[in-house]
Amino acid sequence: MNQNRREFIKTMSLGTAGLFALSSFDISRLADEVDLIRLTIVHTNDMHSQIEAFPIGHKKYAGMGGMAKRASIIHSIRKNSSHMLLLDSGDIFQGTPYFNFFGGEVEFKLMSQMGYDCATMGNHDFDNGLIGFEKMLPNANFPFVASNYDFSDTILDKKTHPYKTFKKGPLKIGVFGIGIKLEGLVNKDLYGNTVHRDEIVTANKTAEILVDKGCDFVICLSHLGYRYNENKISDLELAKETCNIDLILGGHTHTFLDEPTSVMNSVNQAVVINQAGWAGLVIGKLDFFFEKSSKRKWDNNMALFTNKNCAKKII
Repeated sequence: MNQNRREFIKTMSLGTAGLFALSSFDISRLADEVDLIRLTIVHTNDMHSQIEAFPIGHKKYAGMGGMAKRASIIHSIRKNSSHMLLLDSGDIFQGTPYFNFFGGEVEFKLMSQMGYDCATMGNHDFDNGLIGFEKMLPNANFPFVASNYDFSDTILDKKTHPYKTFKKGPLKIGVFGIGIKLEGLVNKDLYGNTVHRDEIVTANKTAEILVDKGCDFVICLSHLGYRYNENKISDLELAKETCNIDLILGGHTHTFLDEPTSVMNSVNQAVVINQAGWAGLVIGKLDFFFEKSSKRKWDNNMALFTNKNCAKKII
């Protein structure tokens, strides 16, 4: 092992806190020196139609958030990332007059301009019904993955996907979506004949399909929620009861995580879980490293996460 590789491993072994000291340039340079591929995952959740920054007089989030700031940050990250995916975990709709007046058009158009690669649906994305969501879809130039929502007897039939795959350099990444049970949470008239499939069964089946299709990395966009005290499926439970998933990007509970969580799955392999608060106050950013020769995920890699502490400076 050469000196550069030893130093890289030593630096990465410091953990997430140590990684905050590294710039994107430093990481790219070091990854090149030790023959690694860097995959950057940027993600959001629960935007809730927060197009503008919070008012200056807001008690908690004065001047924070807003799509313009998000776009600037994403643009900056993309400039320094050769292989990047931009993803959203649902509840794009509902929360400000922009949704009340325009029904989601503004949200989808701005996300399209920012270059989102994929999103899943949250419960509030049904707030104008299936017809309202379908009407907005032409404004989104990115696909929606909704693996455990069966829309075959609805207007959304064949307008969402069970999964999507993306090529980033030599890597093939699979992305699928798992949504929360709508019954009791959303008015039946809004989701109509949508059938909700079991979360764990669907996740296991879909992840296996993606692995069989040659995916090097599998991401679940979840709108289940990070953790519950009651007996309710969450991201933590999903990770424990499944296999073949490398990363779960969550939503619904508006959870601000200081760093990603690592959970052992059903075959005792680590799954990374992350969630980025709500309203665009935080942008999640994780870097994963793969050996160029085998495309296998590097055993010593750590996740780099732009968390809520950084958000006070950048959002």
